[in-house]
Amino acid sequence: MSKKETKEKKEEGKKKEKKKESENDEKKKDKKEEKVSVDINVEELGKAGLHFGHSSSKRHPNMKPYIDGVKGEVHILDLTKTAEKLEQALIFLAEQKKKGKSIMIVGTKPQTEQIVKETAKKHNLPYITYRWIGGFLTNFNEVKKRIKHLNDLLKKREAGDFDKYTKKEQLEIDREIEALDKKFGGVRELNSIPDILFCLNMDKDEIAIEEARQKDVKIVAVCDSNTDPMKVDYPIPANDDAISSIKLILEKFDEVIS
Repeated sequence: MSKKETKEKKEEGKKKEKKKESENDEKKKDKKEEKVSVDINVEELGKAGLHFGHSSSKRHPNMKPYIDGVKGEVHILDLTKTAEKLEQALIFLAEQKKKGKSIMIVGTKPQTEQIVKETAKKHNLPYITYRWIGGFLTNFNEVKKRIKHLNDLLKKREAGDFDKYTKKEQLEIDREIEALDKKFGGVRELNSIPDILFCLNMDKDEIAIEEARQKDVKIVAVCDSNTDPMKVDYPIPANDDAISSIKLILEKFDEVIS
């Protein structure tokens, strides 16, 4: 093979390699720009009871646009608007997750504890299910000290550092770990305040909402008929009491970020 032919062959190989790289770049770009799709069925929302609000006497005036009427002294939410707002919230969460933003789930009602934990752990997200810790966002440096203390205790126990202590002393340490784990177990890996707060009950966790507003943390929240949707960035008008309602919302969340 002549030098000319060898040179031509090398140039041809380089062209093929560049073309392949270009095609791969295009594929990556398409994948990155692929729009999030959400499958929300109004009938499905109705079966899960998302439309049942609170007593008509407890209506927050700002929830008026999302209320369809009253049945048996209970507000009925407009599920077409629930579907619309749920879709907007889920798309926002999915897009932010793709960008690497941190999402913290807050759901402190006992009946939703398990489903919140399962969803958060599946996607390696921080969560709070026991009760909101006052100052968690507004005084995070102090909260970090408590988290570090919990992590240190767990490491020492795992390493057997407490074996030399008496049974009574070990029991006291175990109780301290248990108490700290209830509060901070879901945020053990959190090194800074989250970018987004996903709150499942505005009324019960109103302090969390206020702290997030103070720290300019974006808020996605389930807003029942007795709450103020104007306080959050992405309100989801829906029943915040029924397990079936919260479960469906978290299932849809799971689908879009998987």
